[in-house]
This record gives sequence, structure tokens and C-alpha cells, in this order.
Amino acid sequence: MHEKRVGRAYRGELLTAIAVYVVLLLASIRYGRPLDDGPLRTAVLLAPMIGFAMMIRAIARHVARVDEYQRMRLLETLALAFGITGAVTFSYGFLETAGFPKVTMFSVWMVMGISWGVASAILALRARRAVES
Repeated sequence: MHEKRVGRAYRGELLTAIAVYVVLLLASIRYGRPLDDGPLRTAVLLAPMIGFAMMIRAIARHVARVDEYQRMRLLETLALAFGITGAVTFSYGFLETAGFPKVTMFSVWMVMGISWGVASAILALRARRAVES
């Protein structure tokens, strides 16, 4: 019962944050890019970070609400994803010095998402094997 309530609260907070992010992102692209350089343009282009901050808050609140086992699994997954992301981005940084094309910093977030999925799969398989043993 507690897990369902916690999961529902998390999904609601996260989906709200994502919606705010998307709306602000579309608005910043539409209205921020054509503005002249200056503080207003900077503020408008950074506006989507409000939604991003809301996502961080939703995740932090979720981590605080789950039990110790779920918290340990989640943090272990994030730690592994962080390590994978670091390895991939550092490796590509060295490849850029060898002439590979420069990539935008936005790609790091994509690498992090993929790393999180890979780490989740690896740790789920490990947990399944431990239960089967």
C-alpha cells in the first residue's frame, strides 16, 4: 500500500515537472532565440531549468519516501550510471582531441539516461541471480 502511494506521488510530481519543462522549453526556443543578446534573453533561454529543478526535487522527495532497500537499489543504480556516463564522456573527450567531431553538452544527458537503463538492467539481473541462488 505504501509503495503504491509513494509511486503515485512520485509519478505525479515528475510528470508535472516534465510538463513544466516542456512548456518552458518550447517557449524559450520560440521566444528566446530571436531576442537580442542580454539578460532578458539569457533568462528566457534558462527558463526550462525551472522544470529541471522541479524534476530534481521530485526525485529527491521520492528517494526520501522509499524504504531503505529501495533507496539502496536506486542509489546503487545511479552510482553505476554516473560511472558509466563518466567513462563514456571522458572517452569521447579524448577522441575529440584526436579529431572526432565536437558534440553538444546536451548529449551527456542522453548518455546518462541510457547509462541509467543499462545500470538498472545489470543490477536487476544481479538481484535475480542472487534470489535464484
